[in-house]
Amino acid sequence: MKKIIILIPVYNDWKSLKKLLIEINEIIKSFNDINFECLIVNDASTAESSEIHKPSNIGLVEILNMRENKGHARCNAFGIRYIFQNKKFDYLILMDGDGEDRPEEIKNLVEKIKENPNFSVVAKRIKRSEGLFFQFLYQLHKLITYIFTGKNVNFGNYSILTRTDVEKLHSKASLWSSFSGSVKKNLKHLNEINSIRGLRYFGPSQMSLLKLIIHSFSIIAVFKYNVFFRSTLMLIALTYLNSYLGNITIFSQVLIVIFNLIIFIVSQREQKKDLINSHNNLDNIKKITH
Repeated sequence: MKKIIILIPVYNDWKSLKKLLIEINEIIKSFNDINFECLIVNDASTAESSEIHKPSNIGLVEILNMRENKGHARCNAFGIRYIFQNKKFDYLILMDGDGEDRPEEIKNLVEKIKENPNFSVVAKRIKRSEGLFFQFLYQLHKLITYIFTGKNVNFGNYSILTRTDVEKLHSKASLWSSFSGSVKKNLKHLNEINSIRGLRYFGPSQMSLLKLIIHSFSIIAVFKYNVFFRSTLMLIALTYLNSYLGNITIFSQVLIVIFNLIIFIVSQREQKKDLINSHNNLDNIKKITH
């Protein structure tokens, strides 16, 4: 019988987590040939958690309580490393705990990976729930990412990974900066399902313009060598066109240089992964069996 672990980071939003677990429990009851467990990474929440109960169709709910708040991406990286080093499993599902990753799509992920058990599956966003302005900015982010990296990163955290791919990813420094960027860089064969970005269970979306900018730079920084190479070609081309474009050329070159400096600075955060490893940021573990 196959075993799937669902990894969910949470920060203060315990109400959403409880609702999500109930909905997951309902979705997975049709999979009689799979054992499900759930690993919650509590990112040093400041709000007290209400009592969490283990749903009937989930074999174990485990909560890793972090000593310091490190953010969503690093909780995912920590959880992936912890699961690979400490758990027996066949597949790993990553999803957000607020309802924006719709639990009904777990069924699509599992059915897709049953078709080809050796390839991980990502949830490709075909529709988002934010306003038009934010959606425009998101498409702009995807365009800039493609121009500077040559990669179309059209998915987020929501995915199901094979154990083999978890082994490839768990020790990558870039994972602490961007999950989707690391997956795109290190996994050559991926299957996809179409995914609709859901609405938060409670309260407005936590994604802001600043968070989107940080998210965008974090993804692009994973491909920093692609960025530097493509930027060099752009600078050479702009130098050649200088007599035709004049000041526009100089302005564009300055922007490209500044952009590369930012990517370099962001990429250096990857080197600090050992500051938050399992030995110095795990506070305690709570297992919920009933």
